[in-house]
Amino acid sequence: MRCLKWVAAVALAGSVAASEVETMAIACGACHGQDGVSGIAPDYPSIGGQNERYLLTQLRLLKSGERPAPLMAGTLDMLSDDDLAKLAAYYAAMPGQVGRSSPDDLETGQQIYRGGIMDKGVAACTACHSPTGGGNAPAGFPSLSGQRYDYVVAQLVAYREGHRTTDEEFGGMMRDVASRLTDTEIAALANYVQGLY
Repeated sequence: MRCLKWVAAVALAGSVAASEVETMAIACGACHGQDGVSGIAPDYPSIGGQNERYLLTQLRLLKSGERPAPLMAGTLDMLSDDDLAKLAAYYAAMPGQVGRSSPDDLETGQQIYRGGIMDKGVAACTACHSPTGGGNAPAGFPSLSGQRYDYVVAQLVAYREGHRTTDEEFGGMMRDVASRLTDTEIAALANYVQGLY
């Protein structure tokens, strides 16, 4: 009998914690979708199924202002680091998005993603983001699989132009790679990534 009461108490505590995270996530869902799949605007990232370590790092950077995102200004201010960790785990547990690539420049995007551009010193994206686009969760490399075209283009351009510097932990790797890509190559790469799963 005592054991059953303990099990019931643990289950209740778990449901309260889950309810708390779901309540925090309501605000996130306005832009990123309640299921973590962004459908509001093409330049909002889908965060469902994203790697937990990456999500937590980005939430911390967004909260501190180190990663500027005007539309998110103030949305994380009242959340503790524990709240951010709960949100990261919550969205990481969701299924990721599967997108669809356009046939335009698909071969170019695939070549860059899988083989890089040797004569320009551009490494293959698979080295960090995996052949399927699932990323490398323990290393903190994000999943790119199914990420929206406009968002990927915007982020690669931001890295290339030095407006996004959230790759410091990795020695500026994304800024280095993106600095060697043309607009056409970025577009082809973003199109290819959108169809990965």
